Amino acid sequence: MTIQTRRERERAERRQLIVTAARELAEAEGWDAVTTRRLAAEIEYSQPVLYSHFKGKDAIMAAVAVDGCADLATELRRARAGADGVRASLAAIARTYTAFARRRPALYDAMFTHLVDLPFATAEAPAPLRDAFGELLAAVAPVTTEEDAGLLTETFWAALHGLATLMRSGRLPEWAHERRLELLVDRFAGPTRN
Repeated sequence: MTIQTRRERERAERRQLIVTAARELAEAEGWDAVTTRRLAAEIEYSQPVLYSHFKGKDAIMAAVAVDGCADLATELRRARAGADGVRASLAAIARTYTAFARRRPALYDAMFTHLVDLPFATAEAPAPLRDAFGELLAAVAPVTTEEDAGLLTETFWAALHGLATLMRSGRLPEWAHERRLELLVDRFAGPTRN
């Protein structure tokens, strides 16, 4: 291994260490607790080392969001692959998406609630963002025309996001969550479609 290759690998490992520490700290204490000073102490590097990787907290949060989208895409892909039929696929995607949002609130907030400098819905969007949306699209596409597939997928995603956000904030009661998901899936797939 060349010295340059080793340095690049070490730099990538340090970058991932920063992202992982930010993610864990946010999950444990919320995003307000994530500061460059606190992260530097957590990973035992100086603040200039953090700034050699990221411009600041917003850039770190964007990197966390990209990693989170990769995780979400993996979970959605697994859910969709394990479903039999269109309706079952939509239902599995809906349950998996909302469960992810509830299980990982700080990560979900970085991905879809906080303002981060990431391009969404463009060709320039990082691959994990496109992959997560692609899993939603793969579940929705069978119930729509090709021309409407993207817009209908955005609508399905928005509904899932709204349900997850309103339930997390206590504005919707937990006891009706599964029924809400059934109603949503019925509107997309139809109550009798497989």
